[in-house]
Amino acid sequence: MASTSTPLTLPVLPLDDEVVLPGMVVPLDLRDSEVRAAVEAAQAAARTTPGKPRVLLVPRIDGTYAGTGVLGTVEQVGRLADGDPGALIRGLGRVRIGAGTTGPGAALWVEGTRVDESVPEPLPGQVAELVKEYKALATAWLRKRGAWQVVDRVQAIDDVSALADNSGYSPFLTTDQKVELLETADPVARLKLATQQLRDHLAEQDVAESIAKDVQEGVDKQQREFLLRRQLEAVRKELRELNGEQEGEESDDYRTRVEAADLPEKVREAALKEVDKLERSSDQSPEGSWIRTWLDTVLEMPWSERTEDAYDIQGAQAVLDAEHSGLQDVKERITEYLAVRKRRTDRGLGVVGGRRGGAVLALVGPPGVGKTSLGESVAHAMGRKFVRVALGGVRDEAEIRGHRRTYVGALPGRIVRAIKEAGSMNPVVLLDEIDKVGSDFRGDPAAALLEVLDPAQNHTFRDHYLEVELDLSDVVFLATANVLEAIPEALADRMEIVRLDGYTEDEKVVIARDHLLPRQLERAGLDKDEVAIDEGALRKLAGEYTREAGVRTLERSIARLLRKVAAQHELGERELPFTVRDEDLRSLIGRPHHVPESAQDPAERRTSVPGVATGLAVTGAGGDVLYVEASLADPETGAAGLTLTGQLGDVMKESAQIALSFLRSRGAELELPVGDLKDRGVHIHFPAGAVPKDGPSAGVTMTTALASLLSGRLVRTDVAMTGEVSLTGRVLPIGGVKQKLLAAHRAGVTTVIIPKRNEPDLDDVPAEVLDKLDVHAVTDVRQVLELALAPATADAAPEVPVAA
Repeated sequence: MASTSTPLTLPVLPLDDEVVLPGMVVPLDLRDSEVRAAVEAAQAAARTTPGKPRVLLVPRIDGTYAGTGVLGTVEQVGRLADGDPGALIRGLGRVRIGAGTTGPGAALWVEGTRVDESVPEPLPGQVAELVKEYKALATAWLRKRGAWQVVDRVQAIDDVSALADNSGYSPFLTTDQKVELLETADPVARLKLATQQLRDHLAEQDVAESIAKDVQEGVDKQQREFLLRRQLEAVRKELRELNGEQEGEESDDYRTRVEAADLPEKVREAALKEVDKLERSSDQSPEGSWIRTWLDTVLEMPWSERTEDAYDIQGAQAVLDAEHSGLQDVKERITEYLAVRKRRTDRGLGVVGGRRGGAVLALVGPPGVGKTSLGESVAHAMGRKFVRVALGGVRDEAEIRGHRRTYVGALPGRIVRAIKEAGSMNPVVLLDEIDKVGSDFRGDPAAALLEVLDPAQNHTFRDHYLEVELDLSDVVFLATANVLEAIPEALADRMEIVRLDGYTEDEKVVIARDHLLPRQLERAGLDKDEVAIDEGALRKLAGEYTREAGVRTLERSIARLLRKVAAQHELGERELPFTVRDEDLRSLIGRPHHVPESAQDPAERRTSVPGVATGLAVTGAGGDVLYVEASLADPETGAAGLTLTGQLGDVMKESAQIALSFLRSRGAELELPVGDLKDRGVHIHFPAGAVPKDGPSAGVTMTTALASLLSGRLVRTDVAMTGEVSLTGRVLPIGGVKQKLLAAHRAGVTTVIIPKRNEPDLDDVPAEVLDKLDVHAVTDVRQVLELALAPATADAAPEVPVAA
């Protein structure tokens, strides 16, 4: 910003903590010695020069002068409104202060230069918009204050510099803000600053008005509510007097309800104590609200409600058989429970030692085998109420045991809510997905379940919210889980474990025919006389289109099949009735996804090269077939040692080390070229590398794969094996035999090798599966190799395969 070259010599009129901007007219008190000295000096100087006396108005903040002042003229000297002597001074323009000088009178004289504050005409578009915005904001603020006469004066100002300096009249600006405006020489920048200051003040004013309005509304609401409640009490009193009733209170109503309810003695005593507290508390006390909510919860609990068990044992067996195929272990356990209950009731032993004859069963098995739906069938068979409690993802202990009453929004735990929802004290409670319960800083819900599921303790279960004893000894708890190992050991010890290891192919066909197909026909809007699926098509769906322990994917395949037939009928492409046969499946839902290894072309089988063996494993989704691949590195690479891939756990890595050590020490006895194992790197890989794998049961499979690699003999396609191996070649027992044999049966394997000590587990395997499998129980790895390796051919290559 340019300045004029002509210097000005002016007396200084200091303003303590005050700022005058150009265009402002201000009265000053001449009783102040510095003000009087400056005015007298200006008057003395004006006698020798034409015009009005001139002074330099300079802000003085905390004893420090600003670098910019305002040239002012003394318009009038006289008396102020209160009669004191004063002077009226008008600000003209900014002056940049220079060095001090001398002059007449006692005032301080300085030299200064005028600041050029002109703005080129016409105004640029952005500046014009800024002028428009400032006038709009100033008008809004002035109208709120009722200063209507000032609005027209502001609207009439067109000069950018004068408009910006006009904000000096704003009472909300601080001294520092006014000094900033004074020292901003550029008129456009000054107007932007003034606009921002005004905008910020309006925003603060809006917030303050909003808060004041909310506070006033809250006060008005409380006053109105208080008045209405007093009026309501008066109306109720008049009605009671009109009807001849005695005056009573809400607490009297609760006392009547508690005394009339059929509550256990200890619960009644606790409830009456809370009624006494309610009588002593005021209406405005938050404790009164907590007590009323607690009393409502206690009175809604079915303390004396019990359903009579259906002791028709044969009828219960028929209900279970009609609603679920297979699952004999669970059905037998429920039948045994009902039989024992019936005999105890007949002999008057329904309650022994304060405990009733409840049950705690854990149904463990892969997804889709019917664990959840079985709970409802059990309740149906027993004639009891059924309620489901989903525990998947629960991480807060209060979800099980409830919150303390003092917390805002406190609720009883899920167990108490389940009893209240069932409406009886002996329902069937399904604790779904108990293995998915987590723990964090809010506690361990699994630990809270220890008391719930312990038959020796749950007759005196205490919920944190109720704080009275709740008898759970007559409840039948059915817990479901996919993985038994995920359940804490102390909790699993309190439950009777019933394993559901999946269905055979024959069972799947029966389930699909009797349960899945009728349900999906109804959902597809078809009648059983319109579409039918013959047994061959169902068997092919179960065997080649789905490979699972349960039947969920099978049901989805049936639903897809029926949707396709319904769509073709609506498009006029197929006539009904129609029977789906196995040869129709490919045209309707595409090619099968799971062709048995034995049915593939010999050149395409995984075991068509040495070094590949078939193992059996158990996952969270049931049993599965697991392939093991082994190869040797080229000796020239020098990459000796063992390499393992496929996301293996520590136990499985140790099994690989044991298999390699056994072959290195005993390979000569087996006529294997073990020298290759010393100089060449060994690589063992488990396909499906994205799936984590662990466990000891792949030991014999890895040993067989390495032996096949060294001997050049193929592993038989129809053979699968499982078992842990020791350093001496012993085959040790493993778990999950039933699930593994079912998986082998689904995969089309005909020969299975298991440890000798697992022979008792064969009693759990369905007879129709055992009839189709040739099971060999072995004790030594040598027996495994004799059974699994195909005979050596005369033209077998002498060299073993190497890794690429």
